[in-house]
Amino acid sequence: MKKLSGIILLFILLSACEGYLDVVPDNTLTLEDLFKQKEEAWDALAKVYSYMPHIDETHNSMWTAGDEWIGRLDLNENTGHLRGIRLMRGLQTVTDPILGNWSGNQGAQPLYDGIRSANVFLEHINDVPDMSEQEKKDWSAQVTFLKAYYSFLLIRKYGPIIIAEELITSDATKDELFQRRSTVEESFAYVIRLMDEAIPNLQERAGSNLYGQIDQVAAKSIKARVLFYRASPFFNGNKEYFGDFTNEDGEPFFPLTYDNEKWKDALDALDDALEACQANGVELYRYSKEPYVFDREDFKANEEKLQTLYDLRMVVTDPWNKELIWGYSNLNFYGQGELAHSSNIRLPEGYGGGVTNTASYSWQWMASTYRMTERYYTENGVPIEEDLTFDVDNKWELTTTPGAEDEDYDQSRGYMQPGAETINLYLNREPRFYANLGITGGYWRSHSVRINTMMYAGSDGGYNSSQHSTDFLVTGIGVKKLVHPESKSGAWQRTIKYPYPIIRFADLLLMKAEALNEYNSSPTQEVYDLVNQVRKRAGIPDLETVWSDPDIVKTVNKHKSKEGMRDIILRERGIEFAFEGQRFWDMIRTKRAVSEFSSPAWGWNHTGETGASFFNLEVKQARQFTITDNLWPIDLNEINTNSNLVQNPGW
Repeated sequence: MKKLSGIILLFILLSACEGYLDVVPDNTLTLEDLFKQKEEAWDALAKVYSYMPHIDETHNSMWTAGDEWIGRLDLNENTGHLRGIRLMRGLQTVTDPILGNWSGNQGAQPLYDGIRSANVFLEHINDVPDMSEQEKKDWSAQVTFLKAYYSFLLIRKYGPIIIAEELITSDATKDELFQRRSTVEESFAYVIRLMDEAIPNLQERAGSNLYGQIDQVAAKSIKARVLFYRASPFFNGNKEYFGDFTNEDGEPFFPLTYDNEKWKDALDALDDALEACQANGVELYRYSKEPYVFDREDFKANEEKLQTLYDLRMVVTDPWNKELIWGYSNLNFYGQGELAHSSNIRLPEGYGGGVTNTASYSWQWMASTYRMTERYYTENGVPIEEDLTFDVDNKWELTTTPGAEDEDYDQSRGYMQPGAETINLYLNREPRFYANLGITGGYWRSHSVRINTMMYAGSDGGYNSSQHSTDFLVTGIGVKKLVHPESKSGAWQRTIKYPYPIIRFADLLLMKAEALNEYNSSPTQEVYDLVNQVRKRAGIPDLETVWSDPDIVKTVNKHKSKEGMRDIILRERGIEFAFEGQRFWDMIRTKRAVSEFSSPAWGWNHTGETGASFFNLEVKQARQFTITDNLWPIDLNEINTNSNLVQNPGW
C-alpha cells in the first residue's frame, strides 16, 4: 500500500481529485475505467474519505456551535463566516440550511454524495486486477464503515434518514430515485449493521504511514458512540419532542417508549472498544518529552503541577499521541481557516528575540465565552457554585498574585505570573482552566515562547486598534487548547500540524461512566472509578472524596443519586472536551440544548485598558435555540424535488 506523510496522510491529494467521481463518463470513459488499476482505486478511496466534515475550519466547523466559542463581532452578518455560531443566533433557514449535510449547504460536506461515492467504490473495487484479496477486503471495509459513519452523522443532525443502501443507476425507477425516510430505529439499525460488517475485515491498528485511516480500534470506538447516542434521551423515548412526528403511514419516526436496555447495548460496545484500546496501547495521554526551555526553571520548582499542565496542554496538539483513537487529518494544506490559527494570539513586541510577527496564522479573533470561565472546577474539583471554600460573592474583585519570591507563589508557579493583577475568579482553579484558557495574569505558550498575557486593551493578548482594528478577542478571554506551543506566524510552514480529535480515549471512559449510571438504578463504584481516571490526569481529587465532604461542597453526596451523578458526568465532559465540539451534541442528546443555549454570550469589556475598566461584563451576542433547532431542516429544494420527503418538525 502506498506510503504517505503521517500528518497530512493520504488526503493531500484530495484537492486535486475533488469532483473525481462526480464527472459524467462520456463515450470513452466508464466507471469501470476508474477501477482498472490499484492507483485509480486508491484515488477513489481517498475520494470517499474527502467527505469527512471539516471540523478544523473556523467558518465551517460544528465545533463552534454551542456556548463555548465566540468570534470577532465584525463577522456577524457575513453568511459565509462563523456558521456554527450563526446557528446559535437563531439564523438557521430552510431555503439554505447552515452546515446542512443532507445537500451540502452553507459550508457542510454533502454526506449523501459521500455515501454515493462509497457505493460506487463498493460496486467496482473487486474488479481491480492488481490488488490482493486482503487489500480489497480492507479497503472495502474502510469504505463500508465510512458509509455507516456518514449515515450516523446524518441521523445526529436530521433524525430519520433515507437509507442509501445501493448504488442508484441511470435507469433507476421513480420509486428508487425518490425514496422515503426510514424511522430513527431503522436508521440506527442500518448503521450498526454496516459497522458490524466492516469491523472484522479492518486492520487492527493503522500503521504510522496510514494514520487517519479507519481501523478496528477506531471503528469499535465509533460504534460504541453510535449505540451511546441511540440510548440517549433525545433518540430513546422522546415523546415530548416528537410524539406527533410521523411518516405518511402515521408511524412515529422516533421511538416514543424509553428502552433502558439500549444502555446495555452501548455498554457492551464500550467494553469491546476499551478492550481493543488496551490491546493496542491506547491510553490517557501523558507528556513524556522535555519541557520547553521557557518552562524548565518553573518545571523544576513545581514539577508535579507543571507535568499535569503539560499533560493537559498537549493532549490535543501533540500529533498522533496515545490517547487519540481517530483523528481528522484532512487539513487545509496551507492552513487557511483553521481554528488553531484563528484562536492563536499575535506575538507581542519584545518576545521571540526580535522575530517579526504578522497577523497571518495567528489571527487572535476566536475567543472563549465568559461562561467557560465559570464552567471549569475549582482546585477542589467541584463547580465554583458548589465550593464552600471559593468566595463566589467576590469572584470579580481585583487582586494581585503572590510575588516570585513569596512562598505562596510556589503552587501557582508556571500557571500564573508572579505579582500580576488579575481577579479572584482566575485563582485557585483546576489545572484544565489554566491549560485551556488565555486569561489576565496567566501565560500563553505559542510562537515558541511564553507570553505574559494581560488581555487589557493595548497589552499582551489584548485589543490593539493600531495593530489590527478588527482582529481581537471580543470577550478578553482566549482559547489556548488548540494552539501548538511551537506554531508561529507568517507562513503555513511555520505552523505545527496535528489531527483534530474525532474520538479519544477519555471519551470512552466518560461514555461508559454515563452508560453505567443510566443503566443501573444508582451509581456504582465503577462509575466513580471511570470518571476518576480522567480527573486524576486533570490533577483534581476523586469525585466521591470531595462530593461527600461537607466542608467543601454545598450539595453533600450529590454523587450518590443517579440524577446527581448524571449532572456530574456531563459537567466533567463539558470541561474535559471543552472547545472540541462535544458539548453541543451532549446537550442535544440529553435534551438540555434549549435551556443551555438560549442565554446571551457574555464577555469582558475588551477595550478596557485597566483592570477596573476591563473587568465589566457585557452582552456580546444574543443567542437563541429552540426545540425546532435540535433537528436540521432538509433543504427546501430537496423537499420540492422529492414529494416523498417529510420535513422535520417546525421547518
